[in-house]
Amino acid sequence: MPSLKQFAKDALRALFYRGNYHVSQATDPARLREFFAMVRPQTTDRELIRVGGPGDGGYLIPQDLSGVDVCFSPGVSTVADFERDLANRGIKCYLADFSVDAPPVANELFDFEKKFLGTRNDDVFITLEDWVQRKAGVGNDHLLQMDIEGAEYSVILDSSRELLKRFRIIVIEFHGLDALFDAAGFELINLTFVKLLRDFELVHIHPNNIRSAIRHLEFEVPPIMEFTFLRKDRITLKQLTRQFPHHLDRRNVDSMADLVLPQCWYVRAGSDGSRGNA
Repeated sequence: MPSLKQFAKDALRALFYRGNYHVSQATDPARLREFFAMVRPQTTDRELIRVGGPGDGGYLIPQDLSGVDVCFSPGVSTVADFERDLANRGIKCYLADFSVDAPPVANELFDFEKKFLGTRNDDVFITLEDWVQRKAGVGNDHLLQMDIEGAEYSVILDSSRELLKRFRIIVIEFHGLDALFDAAGFELINLTFVKLLRDFELVHIHPNNIRSAIRHLEFEVPPIMEFTFLRKDRITLKQLTRQFPHHLDRRNVDSMADLVLPQCWYVRAGSDGSRGNA
């Protein structure tokens, strides 16, 4: 027989389901603290530069493009400033997006496929593994810039570690980060970052100001943020980044208030939630 407490939980859950809502277990605060300690950005001997436009479509990446042969950029929509700037540097850009018929600008160094990046190969989707193998052969100094509206988690987890290490620089706009506060959502996000951080250092975070940060306990999470990773073999020196925003950061949406990265992402928290500089 279920306990009275469990009966009440089930009844409440059923009530929310009827209203098309879902109630889930909150993430253990200790696990949240472990996650935020893991993802603290590093300042390295590779200075950050801005590639792309002054707003949405521009990203901060390490000044380490010499020898980068190609860029894979799934998620095109109506902006290709990042890819345009790379093409101006002589870097060939492979673009993919099923929602559009072509990139917003033409360039002889653009190669476009009308496909979504995903975890299978068919008329609509393509896997990162298949795409890279067909287009780039055996090279291992690629750049990956990915803005695929929430599919980034499944794509990273579906990709082999060996494939990911073929990228020197990875830039990902992560969506739904406030799911860190949900126990099931936390597992997906945490596994994704654990996998990336085996071979890459996180070198920059920039919140997208299209949505406000969500607060829970001592944590604040902007739901959409841009993360820049640099492969560890490219780094000689590093130290924890102490200050945000970077002077090259710009608002994604100029008409909306800026959203500065909350301190929990780069300042160490004590067990009581207090902040420290160590």
